[in-house]
Parts: sequence; structure tokens; C-alpha cells
Amino acid sequence: MVGDPAKDRERDRLSGRLARFAKVGAGLSGAAVSYGANRVFAGDDADARNAKALKAALGNLKGPLMKAAQMFATVPDLLPPEFAKELAELQTNAPAMGWPFVRRRMAAELGADWAGKFQSFEHEAAAAASLGQVHRAVAPDGRALAVKLQYPDMQSAVESDLGQLRALVGLFKKMDGSIDPTQMIEEVGDRLREELDYDREARMMAVYGGFFAGRDDIRTPQPVGELSTKRLLSMTWLDGQGLMAFKGAPQETRDRIAALLFEAWWGPMTHIGVIHGDPHLGNYTFGGEGAAHLNLLDFGCIRVFPPRFVGGVVRLYRALSEDDRPGQGEAYRSWGFTNLTDELVDVLNVWARFIYGPLLDDRVRTVADDTPPGEYGRREAFKVRQALKSVGGIVIPREFVFMDRAAIGLGAAFLHLGARHNWRALFEASLEGFSEEGLAERQKAVLGAAGLS
Repeated sequence: MVGDPAKDRERDRLSGRLARFAKVGAGLSGAAVSYGANRVFAGDDADARNAKALKAALGNLKGPLMKAAQMFATVPDLLPPEFAKELAELQTNAPAMGWPFVRRRMAAELGADWAGKFQSFEHEAAAAASLGQVHRAVAPDGRALAVKLQYPDMQSAVESDLGQLRALVGLFKKMDGSIDPTQMIEEVGDRLREELDYDREARMMAVYGGFFAGRDDIRTPQPVGELSTKRLLSMTWLDGQGLMAFKGAPQETRDRIAALLFEAWWGPMTHIGVIHGDPHLGNYTFGGEGAAHLNLLDFGCIRVFPPRFVGGVVRLYRALSEDDRPGQGEAYRSWGFTNLTDELVDVLNVWARFIYGPLLDDRVRTVADDTPPGEYGRREAFKVRQALKSVGGIVIPREFVFMDRAAIGLGAAFLHLGARHNWRALFEASLEGFSEEGLAERQKAVLGAAGLS
């Protein structure tokens, strides 16, 4: 990677935080004005119009609040369906910044002669998200590249937005005492800071590339270090189509896609304790004849778990399979849940039996029969929220956040496909030879080799 950290003009700083605070306030004020007007004029579609106003405000703001909105949209029963639908679209339809920004970013990261370091560089963004956008380019040696540019002043934006999110969390806790999301905000903050470090993302890309080395059916890009910095990441381009292009494909094709997704997320989890924490549809494509291979595209939100946590995931699976009550409680404790009572374990088991449900059923099936993808988990989440109120609420452990998000995101993808598998058999295959000690040794070696220890 190139760049001089001592000359970093976009490090977290007070002036950047204040500017971001004012910008966020203005954007949300605009959404509030629209919300007020919609309330006055009401109508059956008021919620839909309010949701569109909030989506527009967050999309123009970019940055952490938009990222948080995407995450909230994937948590069942946290938002009304109209809001969840609009905010979920921010994941793949975020408005891109224009060419003046691209020129400034490229010159700041690679120097005034940056254009000469590529054979070509497309002006229009190929994709845009909450923290950055991607452009197609061609390297001097002719390789097709994806060049990821971080939006300006994101470090200051993260710290400013996290402060406002904490204030919102305080309001949420007063309105709904079933869940204390304080640790969730801390977790989101740490992961957002990691997402802004493109050097870390390149190293995680290498971790996944090494894990799936020798497999032609799961592919990762290769980072190009001489054309990358902490805010500019160049990598090889992987051609493919999004998952939704295969909704009408033959059942065999859709089942193969689902199996690849399952292995790409849970294989690294059970072998080296890492998981892709952002499984939305823009982070992978499928290439080759009949979706022969999966392309993993984004490695900014890779969660590294302590071996004890992964051991708890496996322990709970086995305890639920064997109706082992003490084992269930021990699994929840290893995840970081505290003040466990029999009543609280019963409530947690409602959600656990939903998430683990396909893995506990030794037969070929969908992950949830007759459930639309957008409603996956909503009924169970509502039941858990109501039950938690009766037992005094709960603090959600931070390490639980991204594992749960991955499970929900993948389940929705499998429902989009209508995929059918013996999910238990797939999971058991990923557990072959599992032990916490072995995982700890492999994790230490892999992360150390990537310079991430």
C-alpha cells in the first residue's frame, strides 16, 4: 500500500465531527419536514412516503448513519415493513458521487499523475454504497480492476454519527425495555472503523483467498497493493450476475448457489473463526455456465470471533439437538449473555430454535416454508420481544450482532432462491474435526500470516 499516514488530512478531527454533525442534522431535518407534512395530510400511504423521505436523506448523507439504516433494515421486527423495504434498497441502489470527487480522491491517494497508472479508468461508478463507491479500471498489465474509493471525511463522520446513534439508543431504551442495544452500538462502531481501513480489508481478502485456495467454485479478488492506500483499494475484477438473476433458474442451479453461499459463510466461521458480517445481495455474484462459481466481493465487514464464541455456536447446536438444558445455558453464557434464568433461557430458545431450525431438521427442506424473504424472522422476533418484556429485558452481547445478521441475511437469500437442502448435513460437514483448540491454532496462524494478529 502507498501513502504517508503523517500527511493524512482526513483523520478523525474535531472540525470534521462538527461539520458532519451539522450536515446530519440538516439531512434529518429535511426528512422530518417531509414526515410532518405526511402526518398532516395522512393517507393510507403515509408510512411509505415517510420511509422514502428517510431513505432520500440518508442516501444523500452517505456514511455511518446510512450503514446503520441498512443494518436496522435487516433486523426482523425492528422497523415497519415500509421502512425496512426502502432502507434495504440503500444497500444496492445508493447514489454515487460525481467525477470531481473521483478526481480529488484519486489524486490525493496516488498523486497528480494517477491517471497514468491505469490503462483506463471509467468515469461512472459501477456500484455505490454507504462508505464508498467502485469504479472499473484496467491495470497497466491489462488486468480488469475494481477500484474502491472511500468517501471524504468518513473517519470524522463515524465518530459524529456514533454519538448521535447513542442518543437514539437512549431513546429506544426508554420506549422499549425488552432489549438493551448499548453493546450493539459499540460493536457497530468498531466494525465501522474497521471498514474504513482498506489495508485491513486487503489483508482479509487475502485470508479468504487463502482459505478457498484450490477451489474453483468460490473465488475472491486479488488486491493490487501498488494501486491501493488506506482509502483506495484496487483489486481484480470478477465478472458475475447477482443472486436475483437466478430466481427463475432450474432448482438444481438454485440449490447449488445456496450450497456455495452456505459454505462461503459458515466454512470460515467453523474453521478459523471469521464470518462475513454483511451478506447483502451486493456483496457477491455468480459466474460461469449456470452459476458455476460464487464471487465474494467485499471484505470490509469481516468479524473475527474468539474461539470460545464459535465453540458456543456449536455447543448450542448440539444442546438443542439433544435437548440438553445445562448445555443451552452454558452456550448462552459463552456468547456473553448474563443474568440467565430458566425463564430467560426459554425466551432465548425461541429465537435459537428459529435460527437453528433448518439445522435441527434432518431432511431436505427450505429454510422456512411459505415465508416471504422480507418477513423472515419477523414473527419470531415479535414473540421474543414480547416475552423479554415479561422477564425484565436483556443486554444483547456485542459478538452476537453480526452472527445473527449473517444468519438472517443468508436465510433471506435462500428464500429468494427457493433453495432446498438437508441443511443439517451441510452444517455437520462444516463441523468435521471441530474443536475450539484446533480453531484457535488455525486462527492464530492465518491472521498472523496476514499481518492481522
